Amino acid sequence: MTEVIKLEAQTREKGEDVKALIKNGLIPAVIYGPHLKENKLVKINTNEVKKVLTSAGESTLIDLILNGKAEGKVLIKEDQRDPVKDNLIHIDLYEVDMSKEITAEITLHFIGESTAIKNFGGSLIRSINEVEVKCLPTALISHLDVDISVLNTFEDVIKISDLKLPEGIKLVHETNDVVATIAKPKEEEIFAVAPSEQEASAISAANAEAEKKIAEKTEAKDEKK
Repeated sequence: MTEVIKLEAQTREKGEDVKALIKNGLIPAVIYGPHLKENKLVKINTNEVKKVLTSAGESTLIDLILNGKAEGKVLIKEDQRDPVKDNLIHIDLYEVDMSKEITAEITLHFIGESTAIKNFGGSLIRSINEVEVKCLPTALISHLDVDISVLNTFEDVIKISDLKLPEGIKLVHETNDVVATIAKPKEEEIFAVAPSEQEASAISAANAEAEKKIAEKTEAKDEKK
């Protein structure tokens, strides 16, 4: 059973001081959607927003409670952060029309065990971490599992066209782009090569010459004293 995620919000006046809201533990937000006549300005408890952001991605429906009453289903479309402190300062909520298809980004979760990693020391290369899909809101899933156990050799790849989507969900872009593959281990072998007899002789001569010059400079200094 899918977990029900709720988010409570209060109406925000257009002229409210945004900086004061943030200082007092509230996050300004806007609710928008194609069936809304105008955007709705709201404010939400910062801690509640953080909890929802942790448990809900862009493809997770959230039950919005506005001023104590059920408002409908929303999706988190964007969260904005302070570029210096990285504090959350704003979020955008998309109010969903449950009767119409929507597009959303679904995160890919890589599961399973690859023989190329287990037996040959390879590393998983994830070229794509999410895919854009189209479906009715009721068909949305929080993530899509990608089984990497099919990657048995370094030549095997998983492409977007290989992804197995649940019924009712379709890709917005059906391509042959690579989702994941296995990279060969790096061979970092450092060999200490002993110098040849000729090289050793040249090094010894150079050291002797350097020592001779140092001795001459020291003698010259002593004569000046």
